[in-house]
Amino acid sequence: MVDHIYKSIELTGSSAVGVEDAVNNALTRAAKTIHNLKWFEVTNVRGDIEKNSVAHWQVTVKAGFRLDE
Repeated sequence: MVDHIYKSIELTGSSAVGVEDAVNNALTRAAKTIHNLKWFEVTNVRGDIEKNSVAHWQVTVKAGFRLDE
């Protein structure tokens, strides 16, 4: 079995739709320039309020990817 080394980065995705969509937006964008993404952890959820309701979600995630051998 090969030992792998991982690096983690912090991303913040946003969405007017919801939390899951904000996470997917962040990971989809990161995957355009980072390969071997393997895991994520939600570290913060916040939102923007307009007219007394949620208008926009912002979700910060820590994402991990495997470094090349």
